[in-house]
Amino acid sequence: MEKIRQLTEEYAGYLRDESRNTGRAEGIAFPASTEDIVEIMKECHEKGLRVTVQGARTGLAAAAVPDGGVILNLSRMNRVLGMRFDGNSYYVTVEPGLSLLEFRKMLSTKRFDTRGWSSESMEVYARFAKDGEFFFSPDPTEATASIGGMAACNASGARTYKYGPTRPYIQSVTMVLADGRILTEKRGGDRAKGLEASFVCEDGSSVDVSLPTFTMPNVKNASGYYVKPDMELIDLIIGSDGSLGVFTEIEVRLLPLPRFIWGASLLFEREDDSLEFAQNIREQEGFGALEFFDSDALDILRAQKEKGAAFAALPAIPENITNVIYTEIHAGTEEEALDRLFVLGRYFEEAGGKEENSWIARDGSELDRLIFFRHAIPESVNMLIDQKRKSGLNITKMSSDMSVPAGRLKDVMAMYRSTIKELGLKSAAWGHIGNDHVHFNILPDSEEQYASSKELFKRWAAWVSESGGAVSAEHGVGKLKADFLTIMYGEDHIDEMRRLKRCFDPKWQLGAGNMFSEKEGI
Repeated sequence: MEKIRQLTEEYAGYLRDESRNTGRAEGIAFPASTEDIVEIMKECHEKGLRVTVQGARTGLAAAAVPDGGVILNLSRMNRVLGMRFDGNSYYVTVEPGLSLLEFRKMLSTKRFDTRGWSSESMEVYARFAKDGEFFFSPDPTEATASIGGMAACNASGARTYKYGPTRPYIQSVTMVLADGRILTEKRGGDRAKGLEASFVCEDGSSVDVSLPTFTMPNVKNASGYYVKPDMELIDLIIGSDGSLGVFTEIEVRLLPLPRFIWGASLLFEREDDSLEFAQNIREQEGFGALEFFDSDALDILRAQKEKGAAFAALPAIPENITNVIYTEIHAGTEEEALDRLFVLGRYFEEAGGKEENSWIARDGSELDRLIFFRHAIPESVNMLIDQKRKSGLNITKMSSDMSVPAGRLKDVMAMYRSTIKELGLKSAAWGHIGNDHVHFNILPDSEEQYASSKELFKRWAAWVSESGGAVSAEHGVGKLKADFLTIMYGEDHIDEMRRLKRCFDPKWQLGAGNMFSEKEGI
């Protein structure tokens, strides 16, 4: 086992991810190439060892938390391998361990390490360097997320409201299967025939599968395998939660960066007004994000600001304000941006808003301040949970990630509020109201309340599923939401997904416990 190291205390941090859950493993490997991964997977396959794939470990569903066997950490595979242009769009091929933060820096400065690039890539790079500004639109809250991890859970973020999740911006994926075979799928390439699909590996062998027969909900969705009749095969691989193969190369599509990006935080005195505003402004074009923060989240921010330190720079929130809506204007001209700002102001006024209760950001530093406000809320809640854990409570963060169909937003908000009140729990809510996707976070004060919260989330999953929603909208299923996925689709459809996985991974080695458990006879 030259490439697989014994998991000593030195590597204990790799047993955890941002979900605050801790697993177990006997070994760990840090491959630096596709060839390394092939060698490691062949050895693990021969010995029947479980393999848990890790990127940056920023996930919230415990998909990167190992359940025995070997950790395959891809953080050292962080190079940019090349670039191409098809006459309309630029595409960049990256290794899965590259962080979104580093990739953004490269795109903004147009400085790449081009060692090893082909002459064709270098020619495209020369054009790219002179051809305006471009960006990779997926934007999870944690910018240190790896590109591979984003592809594995079809990550989203605030700007998903305008641009959609990660999936449509993945042009091709190369991955290594559990037995060491290499498979590449490209957008515009192979398709299923109805619900029958054949994935052809580099060695000419194939993985033949029957796709599950469920119908995915028409909402923001990162719940289980992506399945549609006659679908592009690449879409099954994206969002597969590390259960089908190990990503080694990912080609992503860039978009032209809007010339004007302005931010606006609108402060409301009543939650009903903020919800009504969100519903109305959604019908207008040109807005890149639409985010929500409730009164409990704002109270947490007020407390953090009083403590000073990192949160001292937060804007002061008047005591009469109970909700904040954050939105972005994306425009090609200043005139266009001003028109959209006027529309925003009109709808805000119609919802009872006052001009003095709006924060407008028209330059980079002002926008960064508003984005800092948005990101400070989940960070503050994480700190609160960590403090409770240090006091001896055996709890982890409880955050919903459920979406509902358009028109059900007020219904689901009312359901969340009433059930939380029924159990006497504390909460804080924020998130992607423009996609009918608000994160409700439970803040338990005891292990008994933590247990109650777990049962409450199952009730929420059932309500959301019955309403035509999804139990995971952006974080993937991982290990923490496996029960919710069964509630959403039912055991028969979970069995169909098990059979599909078995075709790729006959020994059930990859991502054990992610999305669903192994079942005898399947």
